[in-house]
Parts: sequence; structure tokens; C-alpha cells
Amino acid sequence: MRPTAAACSTMFAIVLLAACSSAPTPRGEVKGASASSREMGQSDTNRVATLAMRANLESLYLLMDKLYRRNPGEWKKTGASREEVVKRVREAVEKRQTWDDLQGKHDIAAMALALSPDFKGDRVAAFIYATADMIVTAHGGKIEFFLIDGLDAQYLYNAARNIETAAWMLSNRRNTAGQPLLLSDEINAAERNLSFEREFGKIIGRLDLLAEFITEKYRRAGISYVQNLLGGSFLQFLPVR
Repeated sequence: MRPTAAACSTMFAIVLLAACSSAPTPRGEVKGASASSREMGQSDTNRVATLAMRANLESLYLLMDKLYRRNPGEWKKTGASREEVVKRVREAVEKRQTWDDLQGKHDIAAMALALSPDFKGDRVAAFIYATADMIVTAHGGKIEFFLIDGLDAQYLYNAARNIETAAWMLSNRRNTAGQPLLLSDEINAAERNLSFEREFGKIIGRLDLLAEFITEKYRRAGISYVQNLLGGSFLQFLPVR
């Protein structure tokens, strides 16, 4: 026996209601950092810059892990385990040490060497270290910021453009054997993996937003100064007795 139109409508309504009432898939939740006494020496701008720096470094460490998964031959060049190389890179970045394969070079000079076609060392470690070092350099050589620290908006803007250039080189430049410098994003008939591009995009977005925030801070300071001058003359209560 075929179901009637009314029965079909009732079944459809039940399925639709069940779909609407089901809970959304959890995707995590925003979490703030634990309060510390060090924050007493930070302005709002210092705190934003510190959080952005930590997020950008964590993005680079995530990219390092993803690059090693796609290019396992790179960490094997070092003779150490992947975990050990990752630990060394983190320490070198956060303690402002040099990286042997980069011949003592830092920031954009180190990036240029890490992305050169004839580079022979562990390119993943060199690239992540050099990129992180460039970002830290753009922030005045610091990872954490306090009231005595200042940031140059143009350097932050330039750092964002450097990330864009590095991401393009990684996708398009070839080594001396004609192969990609490193395997990263992949688009083919069976797979569409743009996770590397998305992570680079997050770093670029944070740098651009911080640069604009720093610029806005000084612009607003000028406006506030003028407002205070005007307020001193025109926005005062007058005596009534």
C-alpha cells in the first residue's frame, strides 16, 4: 500500500523538525589567557600585540608540522627526530638564536636563503625559523610587549607583505631539479587541500589588523588632544550663582 499524501507530509515534517532541533556540531570555544602579574605592565595595545604575536608563532609552528607531514625527507636531513627538530626551531625563534643552515642570517635575508632553489639543508626548519624571525624583527625584536615598548605600523605592514611573497614562492618556485620547493597546498581531481593558504592568511590578517590598530591609536590620540582643547573652552559648566 502506498502512503497517502497526508502521511508523506507528516513524515517530512517530523524529519525536518528533528533536523532543526538537533544540536550544532561543536567547533570549540573562545578561551582567554590566564591573568598574570605581568599584565600590570601592559597597555591594551601591548596586550593585543602580545596575543597576536603568540597566535602568529603558533600558526607558523602548525605550518611546520603540516609541512613536515608532506615533506618528511626534510627533517631526515638533520639526523634527528622530527619532534627534536621542531623543539629546536621553537627554542631558536623564542630565544632569538641563529639557525646553522642559514649561515647566521636573520629576517628577510634568512627567508631569501631558505627559499632559494639551491638551498640544501632542512628547508622546512629554515623557512619557519626565518619567517618567524622576520615577524619578531618587525615587532622590534620582541615577543612580549610592555608600556616602554613601541611598534612601527609600517614594519608590521611590510611583514604582512613578506608573508604574502613567501607563500607565493612556496607555491610557485621550483628547486634545481624542477620540483616544488616544498609540497603544501594541493588541488586535483581527488583532493582540494588549501589549509596552508588559510593559515598563511590568518598570519597576514593579524599583522594587517595590528598595523592598522597602531596607526589608528596615534590618529585617535591627535583627535583626543583636539577634543580636550575644545572641551577646555566650550564644554565646561557655567556658574549659576
